[in-house]
Amino acid sequence: MYLAELTIKNFRKLREATLKFQPGLNVLVGPNNAGKSAVIDALRTLLAGHEETYPRLDGSDRHRPHEGDPTGDISFHFVFRDLSLEDEADFIAALKPNGDKNMEAHIHVQYTDMDKTGRFKVRRWCGDHPEVSLTSDMMENLRGVYLQPLRDAAQGLRPNRNSQLARLLHLLTDDAGRDTINTALKQLDDTLKQDKSIQSTHKAISTRHDSMMGAQLAQELAVGLSVTDFQRLSSRLTLTAEAMEIEKNGLGFNNLIFMAVVLSELAKNTDSAFRGLIIEEPEAHLHPQLQRVLLQYLAGIPTGEGEKPVQLFVTSHSPNFASNSKLDSLVCLIENEAGVETFFPRDIKFEKGKREKLERYLDVTRAELFFARRVIFVEGAAELMLIDALAKKMNFDLREYGVSLISVEGLNFDSFLPLFGEHGLRIPVAVVTDADPFEEEVEAVAEGEQPEEDIDDLLAEAAYQEETDAPDNEELAGNAEKKKKVKRKEVYPALGDQVRLSANTIKMKNLEDDFVKVFHGLKTLEYDLALIEANRDPMLTALADPHPKISKALRKIVDTQPDNTAKTKALFCGMFERKGNGNIQKGRFAQALAEQISKENGFEVPEYLKKAIQHVCQGVVKP
Repeated sequence: MYLAELTIKNFRKLREATLKFQPGLNVLVGPNNAGKSAVIDALRTLLAGHEETYPRLDGSDRHRPHEGDPTGDISFHFVFRDLSLEDEADFIAALKPNGDKNMEAHIHVQYTDMDKTGRFKVRRWCGDHPEVSLTSDMMENLRGVYLQPLRDAAQGLRPNRNSQLARLLHLLTDDAGRDTINTALKQLDDTLKQDKSIQSTHKAISTRHDSMMGAQLAQELAVGLSVTDFQRLSSRLTLTAEAMEIEKNGLGFNNLIFMAVVLSELAKNTDSAFRGLIIEEPEAHLHPQLQRVLLQYLAGIPTGEGEKPVQLFVTSHSPNFASNSKLDSLVCLIENEAGVETFFPRDIKFEKGKREKLERYLDVTRAELFFARRVIFVEGAAELMLIDALAKKMNFDLREYGVSLISVEGLNFDSFLPLFGEHGLRIPVAVVTDADPFEEEVEAVAEGEQPEEDIDDLLAEAAYQEETDAPDNEELAGNAEKKKKVKRKEVYPALGDQVRLSANTIKMKNLEDDFVKVFHGLKTLEYDLALIEANRDPMLTALADPHPKISKALRKIVDTQPDNTAKTKALFCGMFERKGNGNIQKGRFAQALAEQISKENGFEVPEYLKKAIQHVCQGVVKP
């Protein structure tokens, strides 16, 4: 059986939230103070370990609404699924049929009747029967271990009769094994007592003791093993790493060793119906490569002979962890104006191939989106630098406003956007993309003829269609001798023009809702910046940083153009559409231009970028 759902009411940041879990690994992600630790403590109200006390809650743990005082009880509703017949017998009082007529175990934990000190009383009951309390046998069947953040793994591995290592040894040793160990320890103790050094030590101590205390008070002393039976051995058992004491080992590796011991003890504990491991911040003390190794293991823990599956609940602040997690394992918490909400990427219906593409694209930087409170998506590195600088020009420091700038490295917005909006992460999202306007140019081409100058255009169009999933251009009907071919023709719009948007931009616009908005200019970011007369001089000055001669020549060309649109086209084409020569590197130019923007008081932000920045910063009080 596994924990499928947990509904939390009136607890800390969570007014009401239902979390859905899957068997195996579940990774809770979200920004700071979104309620991840509250979820962990909610789990612990039912799934406590042998030595761990259940959380004690008081009035300060109640949810505090935006207006008014906190009131009412705190409640948690656990739903377990995939019960075996034996599980159903163990939890018969908690059983309820679901829509598929399969039995589920419903268990409630309620903190109520606050006393004068502010402490709640706790009630645990079954199914729809508040009068039927959870029995001690049921609670023993729900086995959980909690690993807190910044834990001292070495302390957990030290010899102790209640250590995880001792419990694991007890689980794996039958009566015959205990007898064998007891016999071996007795034989070793007897052998040591016959050793001359041991006998001399015993004689020296006993003689001194007898003379000190006298015959009436002296006690009978013995020198030998302190561990002479299985019980004592288990409490003295210790681990070494690379022949070193565990305290001398690294913190990160000790954490991994401790997790291995805990997982082994849980998996071998076949008496429990449910086995869960709750880990806060497993990335603690681990560098990115070890984080990846750990996650890959947790995502597919093998079940050995005589072992039972373990369900894992992990909270993480690490984009490394999120980027290497499968979307199905993620449980997202997000705080917006409505409060803290939950989101489950596994519920999203992606277009064919988009889910796999997104998982490939989720590197450490892009995985930041799962921890963000508001997001601006851009096409590439140049836009990252320029939009950050332009926002500061508008007196919006995106970091202070909690905005994450994320590049999709191309036109792959449609792989990311299903995660956001009314049916996803309900946070403000701005997509800043190029309009990429074009006109259709119909050419007559003889049948079988492929003009050499069209080959580059054909390949470029195919690459564009592949990246954006745009449909192939249909060949227009023609006569028997000739066909008509549709070709994209670049356009250079003037301020105020209405342009024909690319298929990809239209597709993105169709995904808009109250949270997700798509913003585009007339052509590209650089072109739209150049359309504003006050911006061209700073752009040419920025160009002079990497390319002083090109900047000087281009300035003369721009100055001779007859109107604003012609000047813009000359500047844009002179940098990014140079025939026969290498184009200016956009990233290098953007870096230089961002520096100029920070200096130039007269630099103007295009209207569509103003709206994009204002959209994601809406409703935020500047720190």
